[in-house]
Formats: sequence, C-alpha cells, structure tokens
Amino acid sequence: MFNPSRDEARQFLFEAWRKQDAGELLTPLEDMAARIIALHPEYHAMLADPERHADRDFVAGAANPFLHLMMHLSVAEQLSIDQPPGIRAQFARLAHKRQSEHEALHAVMECLADTLMHAQQQGSGLDTARYLDCLTRQ
Repeated sequence: MFNPSRDEARQFLFEAWRKQDAGELLTPLEDMAARIIALHPEYHAMLADPERHADRDFVAGAANPFLHLMMHLSVAEQLSIDQPPGIRAQFARLAHKRQSEHEALHAVMECLADTLMHAQQQGSGLDTARYLDCLTRQ
C-alpha cells in the first residue's frame, strides 16, 4: 500500500482487524497491523464498527486513533528493514531505557511526527539525520 488515501488507510485497518477477529488469513502487512491494533484495546470497538467510524473526523489536538495506528505501522515497517539505517539500534536503546517496547515505539512515533511536520513546513523530504538525532535525544 503506497501512499494510501485517508479512506484507504482506514479501510485497511478495519479489514485487518475484521480478518484477525474472524480468524481469516492475513497478509504480512495486515498481520503487522493486527498485532499493533491488539496493543490498543481502546480502539477495538471503533475498528469493529466501520459503518459508524469510517468517516469520523477528529479535531486538531484530539487523539486520532487512525493516525496513531498508521504511525505505529510506519515505524514497524521502518524497524523491519532498519530504514533509516540505525533506527533499529535506536529503538533497542529506547526499549531498554524505558523498559517497554511499546513506550519506545511511542517515542519513535513522536520523533517521526516531528520530522514529518518539519518536512511539511519546509516543503522538503524527510530529513533522516533530524529523525535519528531526535531519537538520540530521547
């Protein structure tokens, strides 16, 4: 799934969770998403009701479960291929420091969000040096 729209990303999450719940065969990416969703029981009811939540909007500053899960998925993909190079080592360091892989994932997600926002403001690509520097400071 390369550069999905908001609706495509949401449908992907709904479908991954539906298939997980039904015990159906998942693609590797769906399996990764389902494992991430499993870490967030507070989102299970929402993902089980796509008719009600597919078009739901979230106000700025409020938690957006779809964005949160997709950020988790982005970081999981980055870790799976160590891209940018060194992210796995930084993640391992953070997981040890925080004594929690989930908390370490959230720290990485904060740095990714900061780096994405900076790139958007500058009209540039992702600055991997900035991203890794942020992780080093965590």
